[in-house]
Amino acid sequence: MVVGRSFAEAREGLGRENSRVVMRSTGATTRARAMGSFSSMTSATRMRTRVRRVRDGATRGGDARARGEGEEEGEGEDVPEACVAFAERLATAAGEVTTTYFRGKTLEVEDKNDASPVTVADQTAESVMRSMVTKEFPTHAIFGEEHGIELGAGGSSEWTWVFDPIDGTKSFITGKPLWGTLIALLRDGEPVLGVLDQPVLNERWVGVRGRQTTMNGEPISVKKCASVGDAYMYSTTPYMFEGMNKARYDTLASKVKIPMFGCDCYAYGLLAMGFADLVVEADLKPYDYMALVPIVKGAGGHMTDWKGDELRFTADPAALEAGSYQGEVIAAGDAAVLADVVNTLSKTLF
Repeated sequence: MVVGRSFAEAREGLGRENSRVVMRSTGATTRARAMGSFSSMTSATRMRTRVRRVRDGATRGGDARARGEGEEEGEGEDVPEACVAFAERLATAAGEVTTTYFRGKTLEVEDKNDASPVTVADQTAESVMRSMVTKEFPTHAIFGEEHGIELGAGGSSEWTWVFDPIDGTKSFITGKPLWGTLIALLRDGEPVLGVLDQPVLNERWVGVRGRQTTMNGEPISVKKCASVGDAYMYSTTPYMFEGMNKARYDTLASKVKIPMFGCDCYAYGLLAMGFADLVVEADLKPYDYMALVPIVKGAGGHMTDWKGDELRFTADPAALEAGSYQGEVIAAGDAAVLADVVNTLSKTLF
């Protein structure tokens, strides 16, 4: 097992004022400060249904794949099969770490600069995934919740892996198995591959641009919803909405059938399977949702910010310095419901 950083070391790199941009290069590592970065069961052999076997040497521009219902024409460019298989390997490796610590009686919990909790499980799982990417795809950039931005060799960020090793750390430390490991691959800022892995329940969602989303290898799809008034809506916590966002959220919550809380990333998996209709959240960072975009879209759903804009993130120092990212998101199974929700959440109420 790769040993994670100490909590003291972790705290150094977690606040915006302390985050680093790291550039991998041959024979040397160049570091540049970037203000405005983001803070924010020992594993036995686990039986899991696997997604289709990878095709050796496949690249973008290969055979056409079946598209998920939510994909638009012209969005079906292939994601390399090697990357899809590798993302699953990352999820398996992270799961071997996190399940070792889950429900452990001696698990230490520390607070980051933003008061959110962090454990050695978060740190170690991300370190394992980072080392795998550096070895397998040295030109790919990495952005993770625990260890910040690392540009690829030569400063490359065309392909960027985005990690949240434990999305739902509060659920993790209180023994609730509704947390998940989130793994995204972005190309030029667009999320084209996403994995949501829940290793305790042996559940894995895989979304790839141009293909139908799967859960444990089986295709899944969202459900239709007649109206906002018929929608079952999830959010992680009501405390993620403040100020104007809270007023907007409260207005929406009064319109839906049932507002619910407490699932973190797992709620998006339920939406992709057709069990929920809406997920509406605020105060997020890109690592909280980038992996979920291909999963929701590939199941025929839709995912935007509160203005209805597509979700994107560019891993470069300028974006970090400007604090330029979308923090409010909507996931919806039905396009008409999404339009109504955007209309409500984008209004100025006062």
